[in-house]
Amino acid sequence: MEIKIGCCGFPIGRKKYFQSFNLVEIQETFYRLPKLTTSMKWKAESPSDFEFSLKCWQAVTHPPTSPTWRRAGISIEAAKFDSYGLLKPTKENLEAWDRTRDICKTLNSRICVVQCPPQFSYTAENLNNIRRFFNAIARDGLRIAWEPRGDWKEHKEAIASLCHELDLIHIVDLLRRDPAIVTETIYTRLHGLSTREYDYNYKYTYNDLKVLAEKIAALEKRKVKELYILFNNVHMLEDATQLRQMLGKR
Repeated sequence: MEIKIGCCGFPIGRKKYFQSFNLVEIQETFYRLPKLTTSMKWKAESPSDFEFSLKCWQAVTHPPTSPTWRRAGISIEAAKFDSYGLLKPTKENLEAWDRTRDICKTLNSRICVVQCPPQFSYTAENLNNIRRFFNAIARDGLRIAWEPRGDWKEHKEAIASLCHELDLIHIVDLLRRDPAIVTETIYTRLHGLSTREYDYNYKYTYNDLKVLAEKIAALEKRKVKELYILFNNVHMLEDATQLRQMLGKR
């Protein structure tokens, strides 16, 4: 099994990061899509074996009422509020996907992360939208890793069914739960451990990472071919480095 370890975003300068890791998940694309020339520059600066995965633009997943839109400074006319986000198969969402895919192409990305908000809950309407959206988009060989949130964790069978039907990779935090479906590619995003579901200030202990290493070994026995491990916490640089050393990986 090929194990790929990296961070969600650059915790240090890109040049230094490229010297230490061979994987990153780009976060900026969630808030605002960069110019194609900017993503081309990132690709040109990176080593030939460096891999970029990236987070899908929030226009596809989050409605304009989301605080993340305000943080990005994007304003949408009120008449189009219902046309964006929540994987609705609208013209606006499909165009937002196409723009995201263009960035993926310039970075030669293999995986795009589609993170849905808790508001995208397990409902008949959302089940219909997710099917229509993913059946309508062009992928051009790009794999899609889906991170459902909110009450979806109570509907593991539905997640497994959708991932099988729509060719999606189910993203989970492996230290909290197992994926609903085990495929040749597994993608995990680690958000910290505490009573809160997402504790970005958390610092992983040696024992935490030892448990993770045991889970990794178990996945290898299940014939998983590649495992993406992305740390998404304040201490991600230290934690990713420690896990890499523990596993003897770059």
